[in-house]
Amino acid sequence: MPDRLLTTASPAAVDVSVELDRGAWTSYQKLLTLLAAAAIIFDGFDIQILGFAIPSIMREWHVARAAFAPVLAVGLAGMAVGSPLAGYLGDRFGRRVALIGCLAVFGAATVATASSHGLMELAVLRFITGMGAGGAIPNAGALAAEFAPLRWRPMAVTLTIVCVPLGGMIGGLVAARILPASGWHVLYAVGGTAPLVLAAVLLCFLPESPRYLARRAPRWNELARLLRRMGHSIPADAVFDDRLEKAAEGRTALKSLLGGDYLQNTLALWLAFFFCLSAVYLVFSWLPAMLAGQGLDLATASSGLAAYNFGGVLGVIIWAGLVSLMGSRIPLLFGSLCGAASALALQFVSFQPGHSHALLIAGLGLHGLFVNAVQTTMYALATHVYPTKVRASGVAAAAAVGRLGAILSSFTGASIIQAGNATYLRVLAVSMICSTFGLAAVRKHFQRSSVG
Repeated sequence: MPDRLLTTASPAAVDVSVELDRGAWTSYQKLLTLLAAAAIIFDGFDIQILGFAIPSIMREWHVARAAFAPVLAVGLAGMAVGSPLAGYLGDRFGRRVALIGCLAVFGAATVATASSHGLMELAVLRFITGMGAGGAIPNAGALAAEFAPLRWRPMAVTLTIVCVPLGGMIGGLVAARILPASGWHVLYAVGGTAPLVLAAVLLCFLPESPRYLARRAPRWNELARLLRRMGHSIPADAVFDDRLEKAAEGRTALKSLLGGDYLQNTLALWLAFFFCLSAVYLVFSWLPAMLAGQGLDLATASSGLAAYNFGGVLGVIIWAGLVSLMGSRIPLLFGSLCGAASALALQFVSFQPGHSHALLIAGLGLHGLFVNAVQTTMYALATHVYPTKVRASGVAAAAAVGRLGAILSSFTGASIIQAGNATYLRVLAVSMICSTFGLAAVRKHFQRSSVG
C-alpha cells in the first residue's frame, strides 16, 4: 500500500503592526484608552496633593515652609525611581500588570498619609506615593499608544497624558472645598481611596497590550480574542509577528536608547523633559505656598493651581489638534516659547491681597495652557521616537530625567519664593527656553502625514 501524502496548510501569519497601525480606532479601543486615562487622572491628583496641603500642614504642625523642600524632593525621587522601574516591569511583564500595581501602590500610600504625624513619616509615604505615581504614566502612555492606530496615536497618548493636569484641576477644586471645611487629612483619604477603586476596575476590564502579547506565543489565543474584539478578522490558526520591532530585538533597552539610531533623540528628549518638568513641578509643588506667602487666602491659592491645570487641559486638547494638522515640531517649539513669555508677563500682574485676582488667575491659566500642552505632547513624541520593545522604557527614562529637574525645583523652590514672585516667574521662563532647545534638537518628530 503506497504511503499517503499528508499536506497541511501553513498557519496564517498576522503582522500585529500592520493590523493595529492601519486599522480603525473602534469604540472598544477608545474605551480602553479611557480606562488608561482614568488612571492618570488620579495620578495627577496625587502628584499635586501635597502642594495643596502644605499651607494647612504648616499651620497644624507649626513648621516652616522650607522644611517641606526635602519632602517634596523625596517624593519626586520616588517618581524618578518608580518611572524606569515600572517601565522595565511593563516591558518585561506587561503594561496592564505594571499600571494596576502602580495604582495600588500610590493609592494605598496616599490613604496612609492621611494618618501621618511628622515630616519623616510624611517623607517616607511621599516616596512610596512617588514610586507608584511615577510608574503609572509611562505604562498608561504605552497602553494608549498600542491600543490606537498610527494616525490616531498622538491624539490617544496626548488625551491620556492630559489627565495629569485634569487630575490637578479636579484636585484644586476639591481642595478648595475640603481644606477649609475638613482639613488636609480628609483630602488625602479621598485622594487615595479613588485610585484603589479604579485599580479593582482595571483588574476586571483592562486587557494587556496587543503588541506585548504578540511577543509571547503562549498568549496568542488571548491576543486573537482581543484583536477580534477590536474589529480585526483573525484566522483561528493565526501566528503572530511584529516586523516593525525587529530592529530592537537582541538589544537591551539602555543600549537601544543610547544607540546610534536613537542617541540624539534620546539626549534631546532628556534635555527637554528635564527643564519642562522642572518648570511644571515648581508650580505643582510651590505655587499655592507662593500665593499664600503673598497674603492670598487658602481657597484663592488652591484656585490658582486649579486654573493652571485647567489651562493645561485646554492646551493639551488644542495641541493635539495642532499636532494632527501640522506635525509636532512647530507646535512644540511655539508652545514652549509662549510658556516662557507668559511667565514673564505675569510679573506685571498684581499679587497683592485685597486686590482683584481675576487677571492673576487668568494669567496662571494661560501659562498652564502652554506649559502643560508642551509637557503632555512630549510624552506622545517619546512614544513615537521609540519602538514597542523599548517604548515604555524610553518614555520612562525621559520622564525619570524630567524628575531630576523636578527634584531640583523642589529643593530650590522655597529659596526662589523667598527671593520674590518676580524671581519665581523668571525661573519658570528660563526653564521653558531651555526646553525649547531640547525640542528643536529632536530629529524624529511627528510629521503631518503620520497623523493626518
